[in-house]
Amino acid sequence: MQALIRPFGALHLQVTGPSGAPVVVFANSLGTDLRLWDRVLPLLPQGLRYIRYDKRGHGLSSLGGGAVIEDHADDAIAVIEELADGPVVFVGLSIGGLIGQVVASHRPDLVRALVLSNSAAQMGTAQSWQARIEAVADGGLDSIADAVMERWFAPAFRATPDLALWRAMMARTPAAGYIATCKALAGANQAEATRALRLPALVIAGEQDGASPPALVKATADLIPGAAFHEIPGAGHLPCVEFPAEWAALVAPFLKDHAHV
Repeated sequence: MQALIRPFGALHLQVTGPSGAPVVVFANSLGTDLRLWDRVLPLLPQGLRYIRYDKRGHGLSSLGGGAVIEDHADDAIAVIEELADGPVVFVGLSIGGLIGQVVASHRPDLVRALVLSNSAAQMGTAQSWQARIEAVADGGLDSIADAVMERWFAPAFRATPDLALWRAMMARTPAAGYIATCKALAGANQAEATRALRLPALVIAGEQDGASPPALVKATADLIPGAAFHEIPGAGHLPCVEFPAEWAALVAPFLKDHAHV
């Protein structure tokens, strides 16, 4: 385990791969921690340096702020500036992909290429996020966990014992951190900034994603000139969990092409 000290406290990191190698940074989704990537990391190219971190208010990272998307982008920028010698490939899922879009827009010198998985330039509406916030404030995360699992995973995965582990991860997220991140999502709209991006991009959707449907994800891919779009059949919102081999088969060639200078 490793910590990066930020104004709000500690940001929890895990770093694997050789020192001095090209860096790939991973940003996870609302209600998950850096274990989101456990199943795909062994399937990605060797010789790269992989950095994962828990968003503020998630996993082992401290609570504090996080109610605007720029807070999360500032954390990602701090990670890159502290641990990378040059621009990185940024891989983000859901809000992680939205964070990546903000970082690439604000600091194009730090992002060589983007992988946006199950993400979009705008996710949900202010009203839908406010309803989620009120539900968590009234009943805690456990009260919405089953509904979230239906949006996250396709029926086949929900029938497996592993579902209980992902439900527990989501339900044990600090409510204050979850609510702050919902507020960040409610206020985030990167459409115009993402339309101005000029960098290699790989955009991945899940056919059965109940949180960011394929049409929404593809609309964001269409904003970035030259972006490649792929839809994984049968996958929900977290294809790196449900279909790690298929997800890695898309991402690995992209990293081989774009992670190196």
